[in-house]
This record gives sequence, C-alpha cells and structure tokens, in this order.
Amino acid sequence: MKALYFMGREMTYEEIYEQAVKVAASLQSLGVNKGDRVAVMLPNTPQAVIGYYAILMAGGIVVQTNPLYQERELEYQLQDSGAKVIICLDILLPRVSSVKKNTSLEHIIVTQIKEYLPFPKNLIYPFIQKKQYNMVVKLEASSDTHLWNRIISDTPKELKDWDIDPTNDLALLQYTGGTTGYPKGVMLTHYNLVSNGLMSQAWLGNKRKRDIVMGVLPFFHVYGMTTVMNYAVMTSSKMILMPKFDPEEVLKTIEKQKPTVFPGAPTIYIALLNHPKLKQYDLSSIDACLSGSAPLPSEVQEQFQKVTNGNLVEGYGLTESSPVTHSNFLHGNSINGSIGVPWPDTDAKIIDMETMEELPFGDVGEIAVKGPQVMKGYWNREEETEQVLRDGWLLTGDIGYMDERGYFYVVDRKKDMIIAGGYNIYPREVEEVLYEFPGVQEVVIAGIPDEYRGETVKAYIVPRQGVELEEKELDQFCRKRLAAYKVPRIYEFREELPKTAVGKILRRKLVEEDTKKQVIETTKTV
Repeated sequence: MKALYFMGREMTYEEIYEQAVKVAASLQSLGVNKGDRVAVMLPNTPQAVIGYYAILMAGGIVVQTNPLYQERELEYQLQDSGAKVIICLDILLPRVSSVKKNTSLEHIIVTQIKEYLPFPKNLIYPFIQKKQYNMVVKLEASSDTHLWNRIISDTPKELKDWDIDPTNDLALLQYTGGTTGYPKGVMLTHYNLVSNGLMSQAWLGNKRKRDIVMGVLPFFHVYGMTTVMNYAVMTSSKMILMPKFDPEEVLKTIEKQKPTVFPGAPTIYIALLNHPKLKQYDLSSIDACLSGSAPLPSEVQEQFQKVTNGNLVEGYGLTESSPVTHSNFLHGNSINGSIGVPWPDTDAKIIDMETMEELPFGDVGEIAVKGPQVMKGYWNREEETEQVLRDGWLLTGDIGYMDERGYFYVVDRKKDMIIAGGYNIYPREVEEVLYEFPGVQEVVIAGIPDEYRGETVKAYIVPRQGVELEEKELDQFCRKRLAAYKVPRIYEFREELPKTAVGKILRRKLVEEDTKKQVIETTKTV
C-alpha cells in the first residue's frame, strides 16, 4: 500500500515502518531513552516522516525545528528543549555543527535529499543543490556524526519497547511564541495528537475512500504535521511530499498525482490562482481543502472552488491545540468570514477578558477552547502555562464572537503576533536583532495589511542622532540572523515613536496609521 510520493519516488507503508524501526533502534543505541528530546530539522521528505515516527518508537519526544532557522534561532531552541540528538540535511550540517558546543546535543544524524530520489534524479540532484546553495558538504561518519543511509542499510538492531501513557507522556515539543516574544515549547501528548487526527478524519467524513493528501504545508509546523502527515497515516492514505512551495511544481504534481485533500493557507491558494499557467492544468481531483494560518478572503475561496470543483473552507486553531479547534463544514452551511464551529469533542466559548465570565451571543471577547487536543502546558514555563490554561480551558489570545447559530468569528488578536504567508512572527525577536545594529536607537516591529501575505513585517526605526541608516544594510544584517520570512520587508525611519505616558511604544497606533494610509491610497485609485 503506497504511503507517500516524493519527487518521482513512491514508498509503501511497509517500507516506512521497516526503516522507522531501524532508525528508532539506532537512536536507542545512541542513548535515547524514554522522554529524551530528538530534534528533526528537515523539509517535507521521506526522512521527515520516517524520523518523526522513529523517535516516537524509540520513546523520545520530537522537537520540530524549522530548516530556515539561522544559528541564533537554532541554538535557542536546542538549548531550551535539551535535545540530545538532531536529524538534519547535509546542507544544514554546518549550521548545526556551529551551535552544537553551546547545546545539549550529543549526536547528529545527517541525511541527503538524493537518498530518496529515483534514478537518474539521484545522480543529477547534487549538481542542482551545489548551484542552488553554492556549497558541497562532505559527509564523514564520526563518533558523534552518523549517516542516515548507513543506518538504513545496516542490519536492524534490537528495539526496546517502552510503556507509554498516552494521556500524560509527551510526543512533541512544538515551538511557538508568546507574550514575551521568546519561543516556547508547547507540550503535546500522544493523546493530544491522536485526538486531533481523529477529529480531522471525522470532519472529512469517516465514509471517505482512501485519500491522496497534498503535502505542501511543512511538517515542521503543527498544521501540516496533523492535517497531512498524521491524518494520512491514521487513514492509510497516500501523502504527496513537496519539500518547498513552487507554484508551477505544485500545479504539475496535482495534475499527475491527483490529490483529493489539500490543506493549505490563503497565500498558497492565492499563488496558484495567480499563476499564469493555471488554466493549463487539471485540478479537478481536489475535493476538500481546509485553509488555516490566516483569514481566508471570500474571493479566493470562490475562485479556488471554481477551478477545482472542490470545497475550500476556513478553519482555525493554534499550536497549543494540536492545532485545529474550529472549521466550517465541507458540504453546505459554510459561512464566509467565519472560522466555523468547534470540531468534534471540542468546546468553545467567548469570555470577558477581565472577569473570565462567559459572554452571550454577539458580544466580543476572548475565544476559549477545551478538548482532548489542548496541550499539557509550556515546557519549563509554569507561570506562562497558568496564564493560558484555566480549569482545562485554553485562552487563545484571539478576540472574537459567536453568533446565535454557534459559528465563531475572529475580529482581532490580543497578542502582537504577526502572521505573514502562514508563518508566525513574533515582533520582539526581530526587534532584538535590530537593536544589535549600530545606529539604531529605537525600533518597533509590526504587521501591516498585505494583499498577498495577509500581513507583512514592517520596522519603524528611530536612528541615533547624526546617523543615517540604509535599508540594504539593515536587510543584510537581519538575513544573517533571522529566517527569511521574519526579515522586515519595509523600513520606515522616524524622529520619534508614539508612546504611552509610561514610555511603552504604541505599536497598534502605528499599524492604524498605515492602515488608514492604505485605505486612502485605495480610494484615490478607485
């Protein structure tokens, strides 16, 4: 039975299981015991799937790590999680090696894209990789560096079984930001993840035939991990792995592989709809799409449904809930602008942010959710856990209301988090980097409306007296220290920033000013 398709190669569930057992046993031989953290720093590849389940088989806890992370971000996450082992691509090895001495890492397992490519792509790919990344990494095994292909080709080692308590034992540390701006490890148990997977299955319909799931969403993000990888495995469906989002490659793959389920984000659907060759491809196999990570514009929903003849609906969730808590119905009763209704076994309500009392229909307050998918808490952060978990209810930090039919709507965010192109960006992290740049006196980062990305990152900067700052230099500085999607797209230099009486910068006022400017410019154009 086919489990996945990757750039021309197919693998069966039997193959994945056999290789996962080998990797799990190897992890145990490297000293991984129950509860130890193992990081996975991979794009959507077969190794990401195999490695994820291998860590769970070994009794470990998966630490999903974004391959775009630079040394600063990677070092923080590895230090905070205490990961003993990391599985990474060859091109990421220099980055991992440079931070290893400052972390708890004891071993690195290195793999290559070409190892899972069919002939002749496996021979050609190294040349493409060299041209694309301008680097060739020579892999050599050592006492602390281990080669994936040798693990897979070796004779299987004995695998020790651990007793797992699904409700209490952790399966995953998924890092997210918060009110402090520092990423926090969200503790998700086996029970949390299985519950949300079963909810996905129930939402799509238990009578569905075996699906083919489009894997454009990255698995290192909990949204892709749940709605693509875990859903596919739980339903014996086939997943199509796309290591990066290239609109034309996605269109070609849809036509050839004929996926039936396509979880995504608005920017993904927008990019496909605006591709000049869209009409050349047949997308009619797509039956169900769940859009998350950012608000779904109604015109995008309508256009994509016309192109595919399938159903695209908006949902809602957050890392702390594995992640999905709400969505519209696939067949009928879908309301544009709404995030839909709570998923099976999920309770939701609107509460007053001061009194914590439940509010009536139509009143705006904070969205609170409760269900088996809600996290156990934040890793080593009891105080912050207590702030968001109250009597089993998760306070989402999102502001909204519920109508009389039980549909929920998000109207604002309590947090200052920016969502650009489906990625979560935390202003303080970017601000701290810019404060390191000589000549920056004050800086505040905000998300301003963007037609394509939902929001885009803007930096408002007050230069030191007598200093002239250049956008190009600031951009280069940030790109060496931050993942590309976090780097500001717009810089505005000011003599001063608006502040409260106690000196707190009014980020929201800056956003409101920019929003008004955009409205005025749009009105002039019309």
